[in-house]
Amino acid sequence: MDPSYKARKEAFVSNLTGGSILEINIVTLVAPISVFLWSVLQSRLSFFTPYSAPALVIDFLLNVLAILFATTLYSSTPWTLNILLISPAILLLLSTTVPRLQQKAKPPRSADGKSLKNGGNSDDPLPIHPFLTTYRAAMMIVTCVAILAVDFRVFPRRFAKVENWGTSLMDLGVGSFVFSSGVVSARSVLKARKNSATKTPLWRRLTASTRHSVPLLVLGLIRLYSVKGLDYAEHVTEYGVHWNFFFTLGLLPPFVEIFDFLATLIPSYEMLALGIAVLYQVVLESTDLKSYILVSPRGPDLLSKNREGVFSFLGYLAIFLAGRAIGIRVIPRGNSPSRSAQQVRRSVLLSLGIETVAWLGLFVLNSTYALGYGANIPVSRRLANMPYVIWVAAFNNAQLFLFCLLETVFFPSVHRTLGGDGEKDRVSSSTSRIMSAFNKNGLAIFLVANLLTGAVNLAVPTLDVNTAQATGLLIGYAAVLTGVALGLDWANIKLVL
Repeated sequence: MDPSYKARKEAFVSNLTGGSILEINIVTLVAPISVFLWSVLQSRLSFFTPYSAPALVIDFLLNVLAILFATTLYSSTPWTLNILLISPAILLLLSTTVPRLQQKAKPPRSADGKSLKNGGNSDDPLPIHPFLTTYRAAMMIVTCVAILAVDFRVFPRRFAKVENWGTSLMDLGVGSFVFSSGVVSARSVLKARKNSATKTPLWRRLTASTRHSVPLLVLGLIRLYSVKGLDYAEHVTEYGVHWNFFFTLGLLPPFVEIFDFLATLIPSYEMLALGIAVLYQVVLESTDLKSYILVSPRGPDLLSKNREGVFSFLGYLAIFLAGRAIGIRVIPRGNSPSRSAQQVRRSVLLSLGIETVAWLGLFVLNSTYALGYGANIPVSRRLANMPYVIWVAAFNNAQLFLFCLLETVFFPSVHRTLGGDGEKDRVSSSTSRIMSAFNKNGLAIFLVANLLTGAVNLAVPTLDVNTAQATGLLIGYAAVLTGVALGLDWANIKLVL
């Protein structure tokens, strides 16, 4: 890469201060609103059944391009895009009625003819929830879009990663990626609790988690040598000289197993997450660690060169545990002879609502003066400090609440009827095909997105293209990623990294 152009690229993503949390919330609201319109089309018109070519195009427009446009062309007027999406949904709601089959979904019955509606035995105590699939896929799409869009001028600098202090869309995306991984990791904990009679020793769990980490660490090494070998522009203060996000992801599983062992002493993962965040913040404030990470000269040792990645790992660990906490609450089917499916779903919504309010309250106390009682500590993704951890947890709980509410309102048969042969069809009909495909091979698609981002940056002078050219390239990139996701899904391939 030409040295002068490389310097321009690095300057383009350096020393940024971010934007407001309110604007970030408005921009990211496009994902739930797009799902709202998708849900109205499917629940009222069965528009995506069967999955025809027009259905694919509309699915792509709503769940992929809407997110891309919110962060680029409509970045200055996100409310306009939200109104354009929500208006047809409201018109359809007012002009159509709920199909009769949707109004009265019959519960499945067991072999002896008994209803499974209120707590009967169901096929899987840890079912697939469409709202979790949608949440994880939306997060993945935002992340994949942003990692390439950030290299173009059409992507506002206030959305790119902040240098030291502040909030931005990409800062939130990194934490949300880790949080969502924590949510789905709860399945392994719940399965282990179900088989508590044969609890696996800690050393075996550490060995298994380390094997799971190896592919991610290898990807981190490949990315490291690729960046150095190709003289690719890099933002050193993001994670350090050698560290990258794959190393953070790869080291999470074994450390999480250690803290999972501590969960026998502190049974609340929320408390574990807060405990790590608080202790880390205390050390930052009471020692020279904060200045060491932010302003100290880089020494010759590996720790000094990669101090951002090493110490921010503690914050990401807390975020992962916060995600696991909510996964444990919302994933189980939860039905029993004394508890109906509707009661379980109300409990899930209430739990998500309470968690959102609690994390939001903690964030206000941490990051503002809060009528003289707050600590007013600024958010720092580079440090992954306590306000950053709490912000990510509050945002993701709110997103989960919205997606869960949409599923509950528009596809009640998913949670009202438990188990049975038709459960797979009910889940499929209430989930976007594209969202399901992105969720199924999330990490593999993230890897493809990183490879495509590198290829585009090596082939195209992204700083010098105009808005129309940048938009065309980004739409093509999004289409390729969607095609890869759908292709893997069609072939029934699931690549677990």
